[in-house]
Amino acid sequence: MVKKAGDKYHAIIDAAVKVIAEHGYHNAQVTKIAREAQVADGTIYLYFESKDDLLISLFRLKMTRFVEKVKHQIELVDTVEQKLYQLIYMHFKQLAMDQDLAIVTQIELRQSNRDIRKLIGATLKIYHQLIEDLIRQGIDEGKFHQQLDIRVMRQMIFGTIDETVTSWVMKEMKYDLLSLVQPVFFLLMNALKCK
Repeated sequence: MVKKAGDKYHAIIDAAVKVIAEHGYHNAQVTKIAREAQVADGTIYLYFESKDDLLISLFRLKMTRFVEKVKHQIELVDTVEQKLYQLIYMHFKQLAMDQDLAIVTQIELRQSNRDIRKLIGATLKIYHQLIEDLIRQGIDEGKFHQQLDIRVMRQMIFGTIDETVTSWVMKEMKYDLLSLVQPVFFLLMNALKCK
């Protein structure tokens, strides 16, 4: 049974993010990750069954923490509009502050095999649910169109935010991602709100 907690677990996760961002997932050897985490190669297997398990665990941990932060932040504001703004802001801020993680989530995860993508998709559902809850609140309050298809609108919101980050990563992060919060918010609010 592998361990899923402790200082070494987190050190290995952080090392994996850095090594995968630098070398790509397929070239991120366990030896390189162990060296970066300052642990023996075999220690990796006390915490992860395989390199695939490490990638899935990395995404699960980072996504769960991120969603918790977003939930906390949107609870601090009153209106559904402010909640949407905070969601966009937090998404961009998280990846602007951790460019290695941005490379891993926007590039490397998408090149993984189908089984990994499926498990990652299951973790992503918690974020999708958060977006759907926000849309439902806007509809219930009469601020968003009553005829919105919640699932389709969630795909549009997530897709817009995700593609904005992917473009930023592909352009080697040469501009301020946070400068795009307001334009993306404006675009999405115009698609959502009642006229």
